Amino acid sequence: MSIVGLFFYLFAFVLLASAFMVIAARNPVHSVLFLILAFVNAAGLFLILGAEFLAMILVVVYVGAVAVLFLFVVMMLDVDFAELRQGFMQYLPVGAMVGLIFLVELLLVVGAWVTAPNINAAIKAPIPPLSQATNTEAIGLVLYTTYIHYFQLAGIVLLVAMIGAIVLTLRHKPNVKRQNIAAQIARTPADSVEVRKVKSGRGL
Repeated sequence: MSIVGLFFYLFAFVLLASAFMVIAARNPVHSVLFLILAFVNAAGLFLILGAEFLAMILVVVYVGAVAVLFLFVVMMLDVDFAELRQGFMQYLPVGAMVGLIFLVELLLVVGAWVTAPNINAAIKAPIPPLSQATNTEAIGLVLYTTYIHYFQLAGIVLLVAMIGAIVLTLRHKPNVKRQNIAAQIARTPADSVEVRKVKSGRGL
């Protein structure tokens, strides 16, 4: 067995084990840590396949942002997960149906790979103008030339979703004083200053 095959089996075994522990661990913090371990091993598999850009994105985006964000949210909110698990049996049929669909899709992918061995070579065939470019350079050239409109559209959809999430979750407390910049700019001396004549020897 070559050193590449050894690392493949090592990364694959740790990935499967950590993915199972994500759903099997009782402590949610441990689940997030196992999820980070799964992401790192998946990045190792991408490196073996020669997709260094996907490996870097997996570590930087998912491990460095998403998984760490999950970890901080779980640790700071102190959610009562025992209460959340009370309705587990109610959603079990829906979860089983989704899992069955995923299983069928995986079987179809594996079946197509076994019945059509030439598909692997077709996937690896480079685009003719980009055959001399590196992996990351080829992805950038294709993404920002051929698929630039889809890329910009995806950015607009994500921006709208972010604004919608902020609007839906924003709650103003009734007894909190807030700054109104427009009202401050529109103020005049007549609105701000009150002149009173005070007689000598008397206060206001």
